[in-house]
Amino acid sequence: MRNNSVRAIALAAALPLVALTACTTEPSVTQTTGTGTGSAAASSPASKDWFDQALYDTQNQQRSATFEGNPEQPYLQYIAGPMTDTSKFKSPGAHKVCFANASISNPWRQTGWITMNQQLKALQGTGVISEMETRDAKDNDNTQIADIDYFIAEGKCDAFVISPNSTAALTQAVERACQTGKPVVVFDRGVETDCATTFIHPIGGFAWGIDTATFLSERLQSGDKVVALRILPGVDVLEHRWAAAKKIFEEKGIQAKDYFTGADPTKIKNIISDELATGDVKGVWMDAGDGAVAALEAFEDAGKKLPVMTGEDEMSFLTKWKQTGIDAMAPVYSNFQWRTPLLALEKIFKGEQIPTEWVLPQKPILANELDDWLQRNQGMPSGHYAKFGGEDLPGYPEVWQKRQMP
Repeated sequence: MRNNSVRAIALAAALPLVALTACTTEPSVTQTTGTGTGSAAASSPASKDWFDQALYDTQNQQRSATFEGNPEQPYLQYIAGPMTDTSKFKSPGAHKVCFANASISNPWRQTGWITMNQQLKALQGTGVISEMETRDAKDNDNTQIADIDYFIAEGKCDAFVISPNSTAALTQAVERACQTGKPVVVFDRGVETDCATTFIHPIGGFAWGIDTATFLSERLQSGDKVVALRILPGVDVLEHRWAAAKKIFEEKGIQAKDYFTGADPTKIKNIISDELATGDVKGVWMDAGDGAVAALEAFEDAGKKLPVMTGEDEMSFLTKWKQTGIDAMAPVYSNFQWRTPLLALEKIFKGEQIPTEWVLPQKPILANELDDWLQRNQGMPSGHYAKFGGEDLPGYPEVWQKRQMP
């Protein structure tokens, strides 16, 4: 049985999910919610109570936890907890990995996919992995279920890596992969089963919400208005981000109004413009950084003072932050996690113990760190994520600069 944090995740994941074309941090949106300049989130049929006190408390504590391992290799760090004995999987030689991926339909997943492939090359070079057969579900639950079943029926996989498109829908397919007796590594978003050899993820959505809302509320006063820009409803990690932020805003008397934007820059600009027309907007909160630049441009177009803001570690936002000098922070959903599944398999094939729940660091970028992260990522394109963690991999930096999908 997993520890309490995993049980809490399972409880949260058991809540109904909307069928989405989404990834954990930045869904590739092919639908919009409502009409006009933006849909107020309260009017969405998917609105529900996503707040989970136990999970909130767990992730709040994990924000200050001590991580095992070398800080220079955050993709291998973890919070101490139950370990899985993988001695039964110990085997020599190179192994075939089968990867069922939700999608590469947005910049966050694209950055991770590039990093994962460079990690693959490194492990092929050392004889750990022979090949990685990948099937891309293109944000579709049914496609990903079929992909996993294809791998099982093919019978040629030495290990499975699964990045689920959604939590509940993929549970039974993951369980079928576990029943093959091969190691199964789940990462990014979880499923409602403990059968995987390890579940890899950063701390989570509540931690993001606590970081961001605390940052804003410490700089604003009771009664100040914050516009909360949300991509779309129903994705557990995104909903957890807002549930945590909403709790803190309400406790501090911050007047936060949230909108679903579909990550559409035009819609984001219209929302901000409409809110500015009704009074000062002191802060902007986002559940993912895509569209952060558009939000700031709306203030500039209106000739208004720029807000206190939280975005993400995408280079477009970090660059705009530096250019404008706004009071901001960049939360992260650690993109370097895309390396960890293959490195976990390296340990599994050696029969080494690994964390049953592999919780990775999730540290936001603060103002005093901005210049350092911009320097580290000099020459990277706007869709690149600063904390990608691939600086020691083959092809750095050219592969990420060219941003050609493998």
